[in-house]
Amino acid sequence: MSTFTELRVSDIRFPTSRDLDGSDAMNPDPDYSAAYVELVTSDGDAGYGLVFTIGRGNDVQSAAISALSGHLIGRDVEDTLADLGALSAQLIGDSQLRWLGPEKGVMHMAIGAVVNAAWDLRARREGKPLWLLLAELTPEQIVDLVDFRYLSDALTRQEALEILRGAEPGRAERIAALRAGGIRAYTTSPGWLGYDDEKLVRLLREARAEGFEMVKLKVGADVEDDARRMRIAREEMGDGYPIAMDANQRWDVADAITWLQRMAPYQPAWIEEPTSPDDVLGHAAIRRAVAPLPVATGEQMQSRIIAKQLLQAEAVDVLQLDATRVGGVNENIAILLLAAKFGVPVCPHAGGVGLCELVQHYAFFDAAAVAGDHPQRFIEYVDHLHEHFEDPVIIDEGSYRAPDAPGSSARMHPESMDRHLFPGGEIWVEQDHVAIA
Repeated sequence: MSTFTELRVSDIRFPTSRDLDGSDAMNPDPDYSAAYVELVTSDGDAGYGLVFTIGRGNDVQSAAISALSGHLIGRDVEDTLADLGALSAQLIGDSQLRWLGPEKGVMHMAIGAVVNAAWDLRARREGKPLWLLLAELTPEQIVDLVDFRYLSDALTRQEALEILRGAEPGRAERIAALRAGGIRAYTTSPGWLGYDDEKLVRLLREARAEGFEMVKLKVGADVEDDARRMRIAREEMGDGYPIAMDANQRWDVADAITWLQRMAPYQPAWIEEPTSPDDVLGHAAIRRAVAPLPVATGEQMQSRIIAKQLLQAEAVDVLQLDATRVGGVNENIAILLLAAKFGVPVCPHAGGVGLCELVQHYAFFDAAAVAGDHPQRFIEYVDHLHEHFEDPVIIDEGSYRAPDAPGSSARMHPESMDRHLFPGGEIWVEQDHVAIA
């Protein structure tokens, strides 16, 4: 029998604020970071997970993850991995920690990191990439992973089973097609708000040359700047090329409607996060007012309950789940099933440390075993920080290639961790020396 012996948490930060990579209207100077989890066993192997933050958020996120160690240390590994629905329920059900949520915020994200690390370990032990492990489960095994509490007015267990059983015919063929052709990506790399116009144009040209069929620009700080940048992008990419916009929760409802009317001549492909991620009815009001411009949101959904309400209220045209925002693999399966029930495409959010690596598994699982083929499915892509992971994403002609290595693609290179460990890692010591000089 093997047991869990350590829940190791590392504070890993990258100084992306130096070049304004990741800058947007709400986050002008982010340092892309990860509270990084290693779930270690007595056999000497481990599972890996993380929570993405943009700097000092690692302080509170790392403490929250560490608070969960009592649920894991000494626990039987094989029994735990055989019933990861039970692990998720136990972590979420901790009555004293639950008061900090429930099922939202820093504590819920910490639970997600631990649950994801356990899934990574299971996939490594079974020798499969996470998406394939999930796709090969039976419909009954998949629904056993989902907590239908608070969902049954929109999605019952029986309805979820019907969705999954309906996707079984052709599943093997879809898996083969996904391995051969991947899933289309769109790129946000050209669109960070801190980039000047020359860099915007250069990166737009590179995106088109690399085969991307959609790009995304950050907006929301100044309406005239946004109009100028969208005009430049439209002139560069031509009529009909999809250019999405992302306001990162910047506006009130009325401001969003007015601002978006100003953007209409530039034919945006969608507007992402036009207002607070918790304002379901605000999103619905914006969607009605700016139609037919699609509304996308979801990267900051706190839980499956918010996803349910966004869908029930017809507040979104595109749902954007995040790999580290909610309670891990189990809850994201629930969100995928909800989206399939309502017929809304899921285009996962990515771009932060490890997010491209993690979210690809959800999109491939969705395409293989839940929603099946969908012409509107994209995965976000940002071209930075992948070199720090042992199994980085592969983009080929504007599409994600299906990951083949066992696990969830979350494991970082030890040397990258050592160099970027905060505050004593080499990159941060060097930065301090530069600042002092």
